[in-house]
Amino acid sequence: MTPPPPQPPPPGPNPISDSAADPRLGPGPLVVLFGATAGALGPDLGSDETDLILLVWQVVEPRSRQVGTLHKSLVRAEAAALSPQCREASGLSADSLARAEPLDKVLQQFSQLVSGDVALLGGGPYMLCTDGQQLLRQVLHPEASRKNLVLPDTFFSFYDLRREFHVQHPSACPARELTVATMAQDLGLETDATEDDFGVWEVKTMVAVILHLLEGPSGQLFSKAEVVKQKYETGPCSKADAVDSETVVRARGLPWQSSDQDVARFFKGLNIARGGVALCLNAQGRRNGEALIRFVDSEQRDLALQRHKHHMGVRYIEVYKATGEEFVKIAGGTSLEVARFLSREDQVILRLRGLPFSAGPADVLGFLGPECPVTGGADGLLFVRHPDGRPTGDAFALFACEDLAQAALRRHKGMLGKRYIELFRSTAAEVQQVLNRYASSPLLPALAAPLLPIPFPLATGTGRDCVRLRGLPYTATIEDILSFLGEAAADIRPHGVHMVLNQQGRPSGDAFIQMTSAERALAAAQRCHKKVMKERYVEVVPCSTEEMSRVLMGGTLGRSGMSPPPCKLPCLSPPTYATFQATPALIPAETAALYPSSALLPAARVPAAPTPVAYYPGPAAQLYMNYTAYYPSVVPARSPGPYAGCPIYSWYEGSAQRLPGLSVSP
Repeated sequence: MTPPPPQPPPPGPNPISDSAADPRLGPGPLVVLFGATAGALGPDLGSDETDLILLVWQVVEPRSRQVGTLHKSLVRAEAAALSPQCREASGLSADSLARAEPLDKVLQQFSQLVSGDVALLGGGPYMLCTDGQQLLRQVLHPEASRKNLVLPDTFFSFYDLRREFHVQHPSACPARELTVATMAQDLGLETDATEDDFGVWEVKTMVAVILHLLEGPSGQLFSKAEVVKQKYETGPCSKADAVDSETVVRARGLPWQSSDQDVARFFKGLNIARGGVALCLNAQGRRNGEALIRFVDSEQRDLALQRHKHHMGVRYIEVYKATGEEFVKIAGGTSLEVARFLSREDQVILRLRGLPFSAGPADVLGFLGPECPVTGGADGLLFVRHPDGRPTGDAFALFACEDLAQAALRRHKGMLGKRYIELFRSTAAEVQQVLNRYASSPLLPALAAPLLPIPFPLATGTGRDCVRLRGLPYTATIEDILSFLGEAAADIRPHGVHMVLNQQGRPSGDAFIQMTSAERALAAAQRCHKKVMKERYVEVVPCSTEEMSRVLMGGTLGRSGMSPPPCKLPCLSPPTYATFQATPALIPAETAALYPSSALLPAARVPAAPTPVAYYPGPAAQLYMNYTAYYPSVVPARSPGPYAGCPIYSWYEGSAQRLPGLSVSP
C-alpha cells in the first residue's frame, strides 16, 4: 500500500532544515550506504576496476533516533564473472546478476526510495554515510564516468563513519584501519551473528554504531562532510610553491592527444588540487604520454595509486609515486607574462603550432574567426619566442567555454597563408614547460667537439654469417642477449653485437649479431628462433654482413629480399683540422680521470692521410659507460629506413662513448 504523501511543515522554523544549517542542532537525515563490486572487497574495493553489483541502504533520523526501511538492490554488471572472494562472501551467482537492473535504473530507484523514507521520517535534506571512502570515490564515480552517467548531487558529499568514530574515540586505531566490526567491538555492541544476508549485517551494524555515537557528546559529530569535486580547476603553479611529495603521482601511458580534463576524468572521484595536472613534454616539445598529478592530500594520493593499470579507453595507465620537486619542475614558472596570461580563471587553453614567423595577433584572430572569439582578444594570445625575440611558431589561446574551444578545434590543420596550423588542447603546466624550455635555450649553439672515426669498420661480404634478432624486449641488455643465445654466444665476433636505437635513443627491439662463420650463424638461428626472452618470443633470422650494413644505413630487409637505402652514401675522407686544444667544457677533468686515455678525445689532432672511413661528430657533453662484455656499435639509419635518425654508440674495450650523428652528405 502506498503511504500518503507527507504534509507540509507548519509555518515557522523547521527543526530539521535548521539542524542541517546549524551543526549544533545535530545532523539531518543520514542514508547509511553499503556497496560491493564483483572483484575485491574491503580496503581494496574498486582497485581492480570491476563493476558495482550490490547496494544496501537504510535511512536514519538522528534527532528522533528513528530508522527507515532497509533496502537491498542488485546491479547488473557488464562483466558477470565474480571473483572467488566475492562469490564466497556474497553467495551471489552470475545468473542472479544477469536478471538485475543496470546501474542507471538502480540509482533512479535509490533516489525515489530514499526520498520517500526521508519524507516519512520528517523530511529535510539528507546526507550519505559510508564505511570509508572507497565506495563513492573508487567505485561509483569512476564507473559512472566510464558509462557516461550523471550522478545526482547527493553523491558529491558524504560522511565517513570511520572518521566520525575517530573524532569521538581518538585513542582507537587510525581511521583508515577501522572496520564496521572493529567499531562495533570497541563500543561493546551486540550484533546479530546469525545474519548471513550479504550487506545487510554491515548496514544494521553501521546504524547501531551511529545511534550509539549520538548518545555521547555529539557537538563535533557529522559537522564536516567529505566533498567530491565535480569539476577540475585549472590554474598556474609557481616555482616558489612548496608541493608536498606525499600528494603527487606520475601517470604513464597516456594517449598523446589526452588533455588535463581527460586525466582528471581518469581520476574521477578523487580531489585534484587546482592546476594539479601537468602533462610532460619530450625534447621536441611534444607530449610523451606522461603526466604529474597533484592531489589535495595524501589520502587522495594513496587512493590514486590503487588505480595502477586502470584503463583510459583501450589503454591501461600506470600510476607511480612522484615528488613535489618533479611537479614544480614541470608545472612551475617564473615569467610574469605567463602569470598574467594564466591569471584568468575557468578558461580553456588551446595550443597553436606551425604559425608563420610573421604572424601576429590580428592574423591569429582572423584565422580563428568570429565564431570562436578569444578571451580578451589579443590579450588572450601568448606567443612563444626565443630569448632573442625570434618567434618559434607556437602560441597559446584562451577561450571562455568548452563550446568555443570545440569550435576552434575544428580549425585544426586549417591554412594560414601557405602553412597549415595544428590546434591541440593544452594546460597551464604545458604553457609553463614550453616557455621554460625556450627561455633556457642558449642564444648561441654549443661548441661542437671534433670528429671521431669509428674505431672498427663494419666488414662487408655476402656470406650469411650474421643473425638478426627481431622483437627483443625494450629492457633487454647485452647480458640478456648473451644468455638468450646460450652456447652460440661463444661464436660471436669481437664487437659483433649491434643494438639499434630509435630516434629518442631508446631500444627499437632489433639487434644484429656477427658470428664467426655462416655455419655458426645458421646453427644459432635454428636453435634460438622464436625462443622466449622475458615473456616475448624473439625471431632469429640469418643474414649477410652486407644486408646488415644496408639495413643500418637506411635500407629495408623483408621476406622478399633487400632494398637499398634512399641514397648512395659515399665514404668520406677525414677533414683536416688545426690543432684542437681540449677544454674542460668538452670533457670534464673528473670524468677524464675515471677512464683510460684511449677512450677519450686526444688533446690535439694531427692531419692524417685520407682514408675511406665515416666520421661522426660528438657533442660537447659526452656520455660514458662501463662495459665488460661484447661491445656493440649502435649504428644510425637514414630515412626512410626503419631506423632513420638512430644514434650511434661505439663501444671500446672497457668503456663506451656516445656518437649521436653520422656526418655524411648524400
